Amino acid sequence: MRKIVLLSTVIIFLGLEGFAMDRSQEEPGWKAGVAKVNITPERSMWMAGYGNRTEPSSGTLHDIWAKALALEDASGNRAVLVTADHLGWPKGISDEIRSRLQEELNLSKAQVMLNSSHTHTGPVLENALVDIYPMDAQERRKVQEYSEELVEMTVQLVREAYEDLSPAEIYSGSGVARFQVNRRNNDASTLYRQHDLNGPNDYAVPVMKVTSPEGDLRALTFGYACHPTVLGMNEWSGDYPGFAQIELEKDHPGAVAMFFQGGGADQNPLPRRTVPLARQYGRTLAAAVDRVLEEGDMQPLEPSLSTAYTEVELDLNAPPSVEELARHAQTESGYQKRWAERLLEKAERGESFRKNYPFPLQVWQLGDQNIFALGGELLVEYSIQLKEIFGYDSIVMGYTNDVMAYIPTAEVLHEGGYEGASSQAVYGMPAKWSYDIETRILSHMVRLAETIGVEPPGNKLIE
Repeated sequence: MRKIVLLSTVIIFLGLEGFAMDRSQEEPGWKAGVAKVNITPERSMWMAGYGNRTEPSSGTLHDIWAKALALEDASGNRAVLVTADHLGWPKGISDEIRSRLQEELNLSKAQVMLNSSHTHTGPVLENALVDIYPMDAQERRKVQEYSEELVEMTVQLVREAYEDLSPAEIYSGSGVARFQVNRRNNDASTLYRQHDLNGPNDYAVPVMKVTSPEGDLRALTFGYACHPTVLGMNEWSGDYPGFAQIELEKDHPGAVAMFFQGGGADQNPLPRRTVPLARQYGRTLAAAVDRVLEEGDMQPLEPSLSTAYTEVELDLNAPPSVEELARHAQTESGYQKRWAERLLEKAERGESFRKNYPFPLQVWQLGDQNIFALGGELLVEYSIQLKEIFGYDSIVMGYTNDVMAYIPTAEVLHEGGYEGASSQAVYGMPAKWSYDIETRILSHMVRLAETIGVEPPGNKLIE
């Protein structure tokens, strides 16, 4: 009788344990899917990023890629991060991709994050830096055709990432790398004899990893705030971010490595201009990511996802007069001459100049990991200030959803120079930004974050 009771107890215990195991396996968690597509142009065409190039591409150093990480939380909320090895998503292409994803996958702008690495050895895209490149009609057709192909490839890429959705776990952590140099406050030509470098800088290497429930690594997202301008050759490449992704995918077979650009508009990798240096910086960045993985203290993120998006109108100063444009067109050369001539023709037709621009802001929260994404070529001070407001474990991305111009602080606007003044002509803008740009961006980001419950610790608000 005692044996029967004992046996029954064991059976009941095992049954309850099995039930508990079944229930735990059924508990909803993260789902993730990853995909990648080779976006290297199949023919020679004009390359983006430098105004002194005189001819189209001449070959390939290594392939360039677009990659997607699709996410779904325990409640079915979805989002997708797309990273790409090119200079920047122009508004027209970005809007077309996000419109297609809304129609086909019911993803709103808040749920789609398009980040570019800002490599200067990628292809020119349509309606971007229109005055820089001395292209003829044939080369312009190539740009149009490639841009249309990129839209199709990106939409298909996101579809494939969602088709790959499966249970996952997500972790976040941060490393450090120190090859970025503030190019406004350090002279590259005398850098070799400098003992102290001037900032500001943001050396953080934010990392998120996606694993299967069994612990197999499926995806790595990692970022750095530094211009990919090591290389100036006419061969396709992802520059140092491309080499970093190659190293990580070699070290972690089967995983997709995705680089996102931070607020690195005033940061250069120095020294530069050789392939071995680009490879060195890529390996340095990959080593920083691997160190985060190997230390084993990455924080698991709860399967909750919130997203928000808005566009804030940023004002521009008054444009040059017709007389000033005419004088500029006569005295300047290259893209500055083309810029002045284009605006002059517009003025003579009686067309008005742009007075403001819809600037994209985006906030995601994955578990307790905050991600802030901003458009344009974002100066590092924005990253620093957002981290001071929301916490130093925050992830800040520039070059996201629309790259329309440099985004300087008020101080840099007053100082002038390339980032504060002349770069606006590079991007075809008729004038510099208004001096309230910094406060408008930061205050609207705080308000946007509040809409999904992300608030500054200690109520450190920007008025």
